[in-house]
Amino acid sequence: MDSRLTDSLVHHGTTTVGLVCVDGVVFSTDTRVTMAMFVAHRKGKKIYKIDDHLGMTVAGTVADAQNVVDTLRYYANIYKLERKAPIPVKATARLASNVFFLARLFPYITNVLIGGYDNIGASIFNVNLFGSLTEENYVSTGSGSPIAYGILESEYRNDITIDEGMGIAVKAVTSAMRRDAMSGDNFDVVIVNKDGYKEFSEKEKKEVLVKVFG
Repeated sequence: MDSRLTDSLVHHGTTTVGLVCVDGVVFSTDTRVTMAMFVAHRKGKKIYKIDDHLGMTVAGTVADAQNVVDTLRYYANIYKLERKAPIPVKATARLASNVFFLARLFPYITNVLIGGYDNIGASIFNVNLFGSLTEENYVSTGSGSPIAYGILESEYRNDITIDEGMGIAVKAVTSAMRRDAMSGDNFDVVIVNKDGYKEFSEKEKKEVLVKVFG
């Protein structure tokens, strides 16, 4: 497959951000769904719950991303039934890597961030469409990622809390939304910590914006 085609499909139309904090992980994304220059939807979901301790973001083709989400949810449930324990975050990321690698001849056109909080603490992994797997402290994908990285690299620290991480993640995504035409409309925020998976409501997101921008 022409690399220019895959780059176009994966790296245009989204901004996703993931941060590892001392007490959990933070995910944030924009909500604009695009097809080339056409805005197909303004409230697209790009953060998905895999299990109570585990979430993921997606950037790329929606159908491919949803297929991967369903696959990971299935195996997470099977693992829990068989082992009587939640699947480790790293094992889920490795599973996603295998799924992408096995489909490499006709790849899933999507890039995912998988993160959560398990018995070894908080972690986030970046998995691309060919199955390459890297563990990250902070990471961004999509067309707005160069802008988001400008915020992440200047403000991220290894000792940040979830409250601080939320502010940085939201600032990164909203900054990308202002400067990248393919990202926009609204943003979502999710945290995962020892208490589980929490998706923020519209009211809570407005409160985060006030804290970030005053």
